[in-house]
Amino acid sequence: MKKTILGAAATIIAAVGCIAVWHLIATRSSTGQQGSTPPPIPVTSGEAVSESVPVFVSGLGTVQGYMNVAVKTRVDGQITNASFVEGQDVKAGDPLFQIDPRPFEAALQQAQANKRKDEAQLEAAQLVLNRYAKLLASRTQTQEVYDNQKATVGQLQAAVAADQAATDMAKLNLDYAQIRSPIDGRTGARLVDPGNIVQASQNTPLVTIAQIKPVFVSFTVPQEFVDQIRQNEAKQQLDVIAYASDDKTQLSEGKLTLIDNLIDVATGTIRLKATFGNADERLWPGEFVSVRLIVSTRQDVVTVPAQTVLQGPDGAYVYAIKPDETVERRSVVVAATQDGRAVIQEGLNAGDRVVVDGQYRLTDGAKIAPTGPRTATTTAEVHR
Repeated sequence: MKKTILGAAATIIAAVGCIAVWHLIATRSSTGQQGSTPPPIPVTSGEAVSESVPVFVSGLGTVQGYMNVAVKTRVDGQITNASFVEGQDVKAGDPLFQIDPRPFEAALQQAQANKRKDEAQLEAAQLVLNRYAKLLASRTQTQEVYDNQKATVGQLQAAVAADQAATDMAKLNLDYAQIRSPIDGRTGARLVDPGNIVQASQNTPLVTIAQIKPVFVSFTVPQEFVDQIRQNEAKQQLDVIAYASDDKTQLSEGKLTLIDNLIDVATGTIRLKATFGNADERLWPGEFVSVRLIVSTRQDVVTVPAQTVLQGPDGAYVYAIKPDETVERRSVVVAATQDGRAVIQEGLNAGDRVVVDGQYRLTDGAKIAPTGPRTATTTAEVHR
């Protein structure tokens, strides 16, 4: 009997011990589960905005002077003076070089003297002809003598006309001895110094002048854009923006003024030309620039920072932020991406909050600790 009671007591004690151990394990397990709940993931939030986005075609261009002139002499002679400073702005008609004018002055005086001589001879011959005409009427002079005198008058009239032409040429050569600027522009380096003898037949430039206000920018774009450019250019003159070589620093804005009439079959590109006022002279002839031809403008489209959009097996997506600070993986259709902005065609509305940075640690439904929002304050330019 005593053994039976001791056995039962031992069984009860063992059962109580098992219950206590199970309760302790369950309590620890519950505490561990509560302590393993992941904290919110820190991310940078942003907001989808609605804005007008230009559609542009990019190209590489070269700045050209609106007009470029290589100034050369039209007469032979020695340069006696240069009336400009290298790099100086000049107006059309401003003196540049003086060629020794004395030979041309002498030639003019000789031509004028010959003309006066022939005019005197013509006047005398005309008086004789008039007398012969009266005598011919009274039959005291022959027709042959009258006709010969009339021919002499004609010859002298031609001589006077030739003298006038020689006088005009001498005046022109004397004027050519003063070399003047043919255009408004800026002079380059002086290529021939005073004291040198120049000849028109040598065709040697004395100085170059480039008109830099306004200027041209010549650039090329792929041929697939030709039809789009022509259709939009027919509606209105298209804007062109020139950037520095970093493709970020805007230099100037101009207008498209030429669509070439031939596509380069070797490169598959077409040459375009834009005109820039260049009042601040930020564009310089010979400079390479990045060019953006604004073809059209997307009105009131939804945009987000480009890094917001991720690529997955099923296409582009973003993490949209719900009011409870959890995220939703949302598929989007991206119309274009440029200059750090993505144009969203489908999937987002203006005002939707999205995760801009830190989304690589996220999963659908994850809890986040957002900072922001960060929105765009400038209009983006997008290339279709």
